[in-house]
Amino acid sequence: MLRQFLSRTVLLALCTCLLSLSCARLPRVHYLRKPRDPKAEVGMEDNRGKVAPSKAQVLLERRMAKAGLDVRERALLEEAATGRPLLTGNKVRLLFDGPETMGAMMASIAAARQTINLETYIFDQDELGLKFAELLMAKQREGVQVNILYDCVGTLGTPEAFFSRMRDAGIRLCPYNPVNPLALHGGWRLNHRDHRKILVVDGLVAYTGGANISGAYRFGSLFRRRAKAPKKLGWRDTHLRIEGPAVAALQLLFVETWFSQLEEGLDTGAFFPRQPQAGDTLLRVVGSRPGGDFEIYRAYVLALEQATRTIHLTAAYFVPDAQILGALTQAARRGVEVEIILTTLTDSSLVQRASQSFYEELLNAGVRVFQLKSSILHAKTAVIDGVWSTVGSTNLDMRSFMYNDEVNVIVVDAGFAAEMEKAFEEDKRNSEEVESGAWRKRPRCDRMKEWSARILEPWL
Repeated sequence: MLRQFLSRTVLLALCTCLLSLSCARLPRVHYLRKPRDPKAEVGMEDNRGKVAPSKAQVLLERRMAKAGLDVRERALLEEAATGRPLLTGNKVRLLFDGPETMGAMMASIAAARQTINLETYIFDQDELGLKFAELLMAKQREGVQVNILYDCVGTLGTPEAFFSRMRDAGIRLCPYNPVNPLALHGGWRLNHRDHRKILVVDGLVAYTGGANISGAYRFGSLFRRRAKAPKKLGWRDTHLRIEGPAVAALQLLFVETWFSQLEEGLDTGAFFPRQPQAGDTLLRVVGSRPGGDFEIYRAYVLALEQATRTIHLTAAYFVPDAQILGALTQAARRGVEVEIILTTLTDSSLVQRASQSFYEELLNAGVRVFQLKSSILHAKTAVIDGVWSTVGSTNLDMRSFMYNDEVNVIVVDAGFAAEMEKAFEEDKRNSEEVESGAWRKRPRCDRMKEWSARILEPWL
């Protein structure tokens, strides 16, 4: 009887989920283009609070004036789109692939003295996952409070005993939207997932980007390899290590998501220490969640529509809606250099087929499309006009924009953008360009598979 009840409940939830997906829509962003109030002030904060408007203007111009952009207008538009202020005084380090990212994260965990907060979509029980778990349990035994927020679909293949062992060691665990309705603390939102990757140590160092805790990150990709390729290649991904006021913004997102699931089990007393002036990087931390204001989507659309010189995207899963597709093709037609790196190998053939259904439209508009070879691409990054960059967990698809908790860091800095450009060029060297002539000659059966997958776009 219980099994029959659960089967009916799952079926009802899936039907409700599909119905909601078919009715869902992303917002039009064009209304945000209207001129800003001439007296409006750009919102900017540092480790002491709000930055004076005159200083904020100087900091913006220092980073963007060489690009020939209307810095104030762009900053005000993005602030209106995201509801988030610019944060100055940060130090940001780019991390590429698994070994570098996991090594840096584990070093920070090993140095923790008070708290470790980890939010992840996937936490596998494999060699890397076990190593992470052992280190976290060791820190808990030392008296460091460890809190882990994990998604219940992303960890569907991870045995419950893996988490029970950490719980028995004193680690506080918060499962996000359990699949089992009997384990729920609130309503059943099976389609709403936590896709964020956030690690905050002692409230002073934070990590975010695309990397999960998974054996896929034990090895590096071909990125920056000059010697012969090794026998084993890991996924190609990009992550950030951050110090400064932005750490508190990422910490706050963690706390908000935890309390959306559990009303207890989290002592935040030591979470928000006074932040030092760690560097001079100017950035914006943008989080989005289902039922919110589509902050990351709005920021992406605005950045693409305002591009004047270059748009360089690295997209693990690329199934754009009409507005983003239009922004890309229109930019290419007005003379902007638009280049997109996608993937040849994939862990989701259905998503890849849906992505390929857009190639011809992109190529016809003058967009250059590249496919990374040898490694599965998992990075979600963009660099626009050599000054605006973003790294995060958000894929360019409807699932990320509408149905997942996501987080992206937007960096406004020409120096950081230059590093991003170098990484983009390196990935291009490890990719093959899709030639429009050859692409049009692909088999008809491939076209049918692509368009069939594209019909399922809202569900991917």
